[in-house]
Amino acid sequence: MTLDAVLHRWPMAVHKTELVHGVLLFAGHFNERDVATAQRTYPGRRIILNADHRLEVHPAGTEPARPLID
Repeated sequence: MTLDAVLHRWPMAVHKTELVHGVLLFAGHFNERDVATAQRTYPGRRIILNADHRLEVHPAGTEPARPLID
């Protein structure tokens, strides 16, 4: 993994992460592999890949999470 890949695929800086209505929103261009990684990183949380290819980490719950852009 290169530094470029780390900075663009898994943004950890404050300027690429937002908290919107209790949902962590990671800016970037993610895919299903990233969803699987996020599920291991945030156990019990509901992970969504939205239409903009951003990664959403919703709080735990029993109902399916809905993307923020809906």
